[in-house]
Amino acid sequence: MDSPVSPPGAGAAGAATAPDPAPVYAAIDLGTNNCRLLIARPYRDRSGRDGFRVVEAFSRIVRLGEGLSTSGRLSDAAMARTIEALKICSEKMARRNVSSARAVATEACRRAANGTEFLHEVKAATGISLDIITTAEEARLALNGCSPLLEPPHREAIVFDIGGGSTEILWAKLLGGGRTEVIDWISLPFGVVNLTERFGPGDVQSGSYAQMIDLVADELRPFEVKHGLSQKLQSGQIQVLGTSGTVTTLAGVHLNLPRYERRHVDGCWLEFSTVIEQSRRLASISVPERASHPCIGEERADLVVAGCAILEALYRFWPATRLRVADRGVREGVLVELMGQRRQVGDRHYNSGWRRR
Repeated sequence: MDSPVSPPGAGAAGAATAPDPAPVYAAIDLGTNNCRLLIARPYRDRSGRDGFRVVEAFSRIVRLGEGLSTSGRLSDAAMARTIEALKICSEKMARRNVSSARAVATEACRRAANGTEFLHEVKAATGISLDIITTAEEARLALNGCSPLLEPPHREAIVFDIGGGSTEILWAKLLGGGRTEVIDWISLPFGVVNLTERFGPGDVQSGSYAQMIDLVADELRPFEVKHGLSQKLQSGQIQVLGTSGTVTTLAGVHLNLPRYERRHVDGCWLEFSTVIEQSRRLASISVPERASHPCIGEERADLVVAGCAILEALYRFWPATRLRVADRGVREGVLVELMGQRRQVGDRHYNSGWRRR
């Protein structure tokens, strides 16, 4: 990773980072719960495969979808929190001399009656143009971002992304060389924010944890009936991969990390049954006890069990032996596509979704 950017005012003149001759790309993923930024430069490894090196990353829990399930609108407080986070993203992009960027918004903006109005406010306040993408594009971008972690001897993969307002699940064919092909996919209308607002922070004692699992399982059942993936899974040819704050948090807890570190989590393999045991343990303790764990913290303490319930509903149908964890997804998928566009047109740069202020 490149050295972190100096803060405004650093140095004798407080100058911005000097321009780099290599193009710099940025991707923003604005979800129901999180606002995430990734800035990167392209590179080619020794085997000739194209990839990218991360220059800077930023993530903040903004809870944009807070209250959306009952009001149908984004609240003023949630929009204000999100705009402040996006201002930070814009400043970081300017300092890094980003030449090409794309910013996407997902479930909260898709559902909200004032979603389009919010996009105009973001543009005026930050210079960032957000694209509200469909669930299909969200699933495709997540798959593209995670594809380097899908490996032989598996021929197919089940990839799931547990979000704040929805959960995307893909069944994909592995074509080799990091290439994938979507066979089918489904978007469940449940995520950690709207499930928590419906059932509370979730616990075993009250039965709310079991209710969440049953609700998600009922929505997932037609997809399993259609494809019979549970039988295919027994052959050992299907890899299961999860990308989301839920699975990365559970990985950090399971690994007993003193603080969350991506390098220990991204790409790690966990026994799926052990992950489920960990989920049930979290559902059996109080919110303050969850918050005390350094890989959960106060911001995720009330939401993490809803994610665990979604994960357990998936395990009910697809009890894989192992689960691979990805601390990557939509942002990485956006970067892969941006860099692919540049390679197709030579030195021309796309400036989609952002302008320097």
